[in-house]
Amino acid sequence: MKPRIIVCNLGRTGYKVFRLLRQQGALVVGIHHQLIPGEAAGDIIVGELHAASTLTAAGIDQAHTLVITGSDDAVNLSIMMQARVLNPCIRIINRFYNTNLGDRLDQALPNHVSMSVVKLAAPVFTFAALGNQAIGQIKLFQQTWLIREEYIDENHPLGGCKLSDLWEDSSRMLIYYQPVEGERNLVSAVVSGQELKVGDRLIVAVPPRIRQKRKSLIKKGMKILGNLKQLQQHGRSVVMGGIVLLAIIMIATLTYMSTQLKISAIDALYFSVGMITGAGGNDIVEKAPNIIKLFTVFIMLIGAVVIGIWYALLNDFVLGNRFKQFWDAVRIPQSQHYIVCGLSGIGMAIVQQLHASGYDVVVIETDSNNKFINTVRELGIPVIESDTSFRVTLKASNINSAAAVLAVTKNDATNLEIALKAKGLTPNIPVVVNYADPDFAGMAQQVFGFEAVLSPAELAAPAFAAAALGGRILGNGITGDSLWVAFATLITPSHSFCGQQVKDAAISADFVPLYVERNSQTIHGWDLLEINLSDGDILYLTIHATRLYQLWRNTPSQLMAS
Repeated sequence: MKPRIIVCNLGRTGYKVFRLLRQQGALVVGIHHQLIPGEAAGDIIVGELHAASTLTAAGIDQAHTLVITGSDDAVNLSIMMQARVLNPCIRIINRFYNTNLGDRLDQALPNHVSMSVVKLAAPVFTFAALGNQAIGQIKLFQQTWLIREEYIDENHPLGGCKLSDLWEDSSRMLIYYQPVEGERNLVSAVVSGQELKVGDRLIVAVPPRIRQKRKSLIKKGMKILGNLKQLQQHGRSVVMGGIVLLAIIMIATLTYMSTQLKISAIDALYFSVGMITGAGGNDIVEKAPNIIKLFTVFIMLIGAVVIGIWYALLNDFVLGNRFKQFWDAVRIPQSQHYIVCGLSGIGMAIVQQLHASGYDVVVIETDSNNKFINTVRELGIPVIESDTSFRVTLKASNINSAAAVLAVTKNDATNLEIALKAKGLTPNIPVVVNYADPDFAGMAQQVFGFEAVLSPAELAAPAFAAAALGGRILGNGITGDSLWVAFATLITPSHSFCGQQVKDAAISADFVPLYVERNSQTIHGWDLLEINLSDGDILYLTIHATRLYQLWRNTPSQLMAS
């Protein structure tokens, strides 16, 4: 029998997971706090999500897997504990925003897999900003590879190529193949030298591009000098206060020099500064005319006010946020940088991935108390603290010469506004938009013509669905209506693949082998197809989701993570 799966909390991500699992033929039951229009009562259990009665009504005692997809970590934790009390053996796929907590739970609890929508979706946003049309990601060779779909049309460069020629290409890894006519396993097509025809779909993975950029100290210094004009904006009040203070000192100095006190310019300057700052020198005024004494009183009062204000401005500039804003401003790249608008969870993940890949990044964030701002600044990334929807803010980020703009705030309307203003300022700049509602993300892209409008729920849901079907998933994707998944399986003496040649096992079980880990070494290419699997090997493969549960049913304990 197929495994019974429960999806708890049918929000944007959860309902997408629920529908994907049902499309793949899984026995799935949903739990939600309210009825969902169009869904049968028996398919959706309505009640308090973490209540024992609700979980029991959903069949928790007979279920093999529970998928928890809510956005509240505390609620998800409560559901997980209640489920384990009712069914200690149940396998749990748990969504956590706090990835550190999720990792600890994975280590402490058996059959617990934590997943993060942010981590699953952020790489696709990053790939889209870099100009790659990604449909997902996959963990290969300790790296996150980009997954994209190649639709073979009349002008596609791969049209007419033999799959056997592509099998050894180290610049791409073949993941899945869907011919325009009939159904054929990728391995059998590779072995027979099948040519790609118009209408075929080929899923490939390509390694991440790491940009080598390390500017010299001289270039960085020249860049700072060239951007000192930013001081007018961020240090204007301090400079103006200093100018007023110097003007008062000079007026006092010239006045004392023009009187009959017969003092030198240095003495007059010394007396003026001492008088204004309260450091002394008042004995000179005792012999001065009354008009000079009155002038001195006036200058002392005015000077005290001015110097007090100037000290306050200087203190605010150095110790407050103004100096940080000034320092961020002078470090904004001049060209080919990526502008990330909004330090949401997914925005922070995008920033980290772009930075780790060697690209220049500028962050625009409205909330000065955002918890990620200090982390971003520690990475050496400039932050503009201003309203992301203002044109002047986008201009300050040097949008005219930027490589791309990513609008990834938590508000869909704000993201669209940012994207439209970015296009208004620089029509040719690529724009990637975060749109939370998966049902309208595609519509928004079609209506506004942005390069990419992506929904984290849409991107992450296949991974949750694939994980629910078995194993800890290394990657996944959708071709047409077909969901495929990638995972690793440990070969043991009782494994159905043990002793088989990879080529024969792949053709009979209809999967695509990616590579094998044997004695800390990787085997791929044509060598991979010819080897016999033995005890201790780790086979990395992709397989159609509808076939995964059969493999999982036979060898549930051998599915493992990379």
